[in-house]
Amino acid sequence: MIELYPAIDLRGGHVVRLRQGDYADETVYGDDPVAVARGFTEAGATWIHIVDLDAAKSGDPVNRPIIQSVAQAVRSTAKVQTGGGVRSLDDARQLADAGVARVVMGSAAVADPALVVAASVVVPVAVGLDHRNGEVSVHGWTQVSGLQLDDAYGLFPTAAVFVITDIGRDGMLEGPDVEGLTRSAELAGAPVIASGGVADLADIEQLAVIDGLGGVITGKALYEGRFTVAEALGVLS
Repeated sequence: MIELYPAIDLRGGHVVRLRQGDYADETVYGDDPVAVARGFTEAGATWIHIVDLDAAKSGDPVNRPIIQSVAQAVRSTAKVQTGGGVRSLDDARQLADAGVARVVMGSAAVADPALVVAASVVVPVAVGLDHRNGEVSVHGWTQVSGLQLDDAYGLFPTAAVFVITDIGRDGMLEGPDVEGLTRSAELAGAPVIASGGVADLADIEQLAVIDGLGGVITGKALYEGRFTVAEALGVLS
């Protein structure tokens, strides 16, 4: 079964969503991330996807205590996957100690693929490949890397999964890049998690038939009431 990853984006302790990764274009959806996570798991979610937006931008892991609180609160029913500012072996180790089941490495992975190999010994690593038109972006989507998405997968033989985000669709509710994700699932040597653009249950139905897809991250559509966790799980099953 394809896993559902309800998303919690943290900024200053709040649950927020950005449009296309723009820190100046933010909507706040809640002040209690633990309660939000519990709501997702009570509806049947077995994974929670957390992004530390502050750490992604500045490297300062100010939301790490919140991530630990979420991991502890849901540990009997769900696992936590978290990214944003995971830039070193020490970051991976601290998050593993905080109860996180999988860390997402993006910019640091692209800069130093060997870091993924080392971190994978400590905790399963999802390699986050965020792209605009097939070119991978780094540092909170503020810089281009010169690396093409198609060429990236072979750099990370120990990746547990790949999280593929189409930046142009993120937070826009305009539908996922089904064609691109199908290609990614064919090329990647590990399951692909789709991120960005999911607007309704029809989008999830389209993703559910992609061979090799391991999961779907959805955030804004849930917060905007487009569908519920339970409804999404129903489609994926």
